[in-house]
Amino acid sequence: MKILVIGSGGREHALAWKISQSPRVDQVFVAPGNAGTARDVENIAIAETDFEQLIEFVKKNDVSITVVGPEAPLSAGIVDVFEKEGLKIFGPNQEAAQMESSKVYCKDLLRKADIPTADYQVFHDAESASHFVQNRYADDAGDVPLVIKADGLAAGKGVVVCHNKIEAIEAIDQIARQKVFGEAGSQILIEERLDGEEASVLAITDGKTIVTLPAAQDHKPAFDGDKGPNTGGMGAYCPTPSVSDEQMNWIEEHVLVPTVHSMKIEGCRFKGLLYAGLMMTRQGPKVLEYNVRFGDPECQPLLTRLKSDIVDLIEATIDGTLDQIEPLQWDTRPSICVVMASEGYPGSYKKGLEISGLDEVEKMEDVKVFHAGTKLVNGKVLTNGGRVLGVTATGNSVSAAKLLAYTAVQKIRWPGVWCRKDIADKAIYQKS
Repeated sequence: MKILVIGSGGREHALAWKISQSPRVDQVFVAPGNAGTARDVENIAIAETDFEQLIEFVKKNDVSITVVGPEAPLSAGIVDVFEKEGLKIFGPNQEAAQMESSKVYCKDLLRKADIPTADYQVFHDAESASHFVQNRYADDAGDVPLVIKADGLAAGKGVVVCHNKIEAIEAIDQIARQKVFGEAGSQILIEERLDGEEASVLAITDGKTIVTLPAAQDHKPAFDGDKGPNTGGMGAYCPTPSVSDEQMNWIEEHVLVPTVHSMKIEGCRFKGLLYAGLMMTRQGPKVLEYNVRFGDPECQPLLTRLKSDIVDLIEATIDGTLDQIEPLQWDTRPSICVVMASEGYPGSYKKGLEISGLDEVEKMEDVKVFHAGTKLVNGKVLTNGGRVLGVTATGNSVSAAKLLAYTAVQKIRWPGVWCRKDIADKAIYQKS
């Protein structure tokens, strides 16, 4: 069969790479793809939100299944459009995608379903949000345990963790007045700040059966020690010791199952990938947010460890037959992904810088470089985004995987390249 993957980031490169390993698949296309997908499969020069051209391509080339990587086309209703044409596509429909496209929708559903999450208030303008903070906290310099969030999609950056009143007011101003995240800031959530270890638990569901994947841990802040502004993710590892088998069972029973059930009751059957961003607090796991697609960079170490045929999983989700598939098989070794970024990210950065060292890394065993913000020009791989590469390595221990990943990182260069140096240290510290 032929499969089309939609998107251009590291998640989509990982999906295309894993799908291409299936003995059932003859050809994999990626639209629009990047320099890495151009090397591994075949790129198609169609934008991820050009639904008309994508449908035309799928029909013309007898594509059996389309797999949607990023949140933007899902939120714009690509699944609804494809299904109206009788085409098989992996991902939730537009209504279900609100679990990510609207944090207010998500929080309201969590509250109705009695799923553990942070307390929150919703505001429609900067004035009322600022008034709430000013009245609640008298001391400008004292600790203010709040998180300010833009309601809509903001590429993983619309969340500001605040430590005092000044930071909270500034975050409200940027999101609601300056509109740094555009219309995503038309509504604001003010939540209590939760403390603990973050964890990502991803599950695939056809709306009836839930297949939970091993827990991973992302690193959102830009700099070592979880300092600096939030990013789309500077690295991840899988599995994470911050979620025990007992806790995973609890999460399935008290978070995932009631979420899928509540959506079904609301007349909104969820089919696709449901990603719970969790805080492992002293009171137990609490949901920070939901995404409706594979995490990036969690997808990279997850799929590196997956031994089962991902196409069987995808097709069963679309067909509603997940209850019939065999239990997933995993590489028992841990995997770690280190994101290499352009100077200036998550702010402004240069594009078009030549990347060297990729051929040398390709020769390394148990290492795979997934491209995110890259493009191929005259045979040269150039930077084309803030998060550029996800260097992913597998080892017999977290320490071994980390050493291998950073050994590969040292071989790759372009002007201004940087990365966090402490990816997976939390797991190493917990085990020592």
